[in-house]
Amino acid sequence: MCANAFKNYDKYVMDVQYIKMEKDSTLYPVILSVPEVARHLPPRELVVFLSLHARKALRLSARKSQLYINEPLKDKEGRPMPSGGVYWSLTHKPKYVAAVVARHPIGIDIEKITTRQTEALFDKVADSIEWALIGGKSWEGFHRYWTAKEAVLKAKGTGLSGLSHCRVIGINDAINLIIQAGNRRMTVEHHYFNSHIASIVKTERNICWTLSDTLHDSE
Repeated sequence: MCANAFKNYDKYVMDVQYIKMEKDSTLYPVILSVPEVARHLPPRELVVFLSLHARKALRLSARKSQLYINEPLKDKEGRPMPSGGVYWSLTHKPKYVAAVVARHPIGIDIEKITTRQTEALFDKVADSIEWALIGGKSWEGFHRYWTAKEAVLKAKGTGLSGLSHCRVIGINDAINLIIQAGNRRMTVEHHYFNSHIASIVKTERNICWTLSDTLHDSE
């Protein structure tokens, strides 16, 4: 009986360690929709609301990740500052906001997939070799590349000034690609939803996306 008890206990410990390892190797980005009433706020009020709403998504990501983050602060150049060893990134658009926390520098971006006013943007976001990787130019491909590079630049803390040094060098599948940014290679994962695309630097093995219209801070 004692032997079985020890055997069961050892299995329990191993299961707990496995669950913790899985938890530690997972990112929990959170996407929240912007309430319809907020979308019609005056421009300045809308900017304030989107910022606060994105921070709500950040708190939810921290809770799901079991990480603690103080009030998110930025440096004088507007780059997110780590809080107690926890890194964070957020993004907001008129209809959705998104945020994520991580143990490593991280970046997330979101865009609505739509036709833009000028095709000159294609050559600004990627060169002919990069476009050939996905079979040519398209607006869906444009937003895939743009959000991926934006997420990488956020993780590196360089901003759009580093766009010319950020190149797509491989397409893993429909939702993963590889970017060379200076001397670093980063994998980016995409999440498609409601005519939008979100992209996140894949610093961990797993990504657990949350998309919600109704999540509250207590959840």
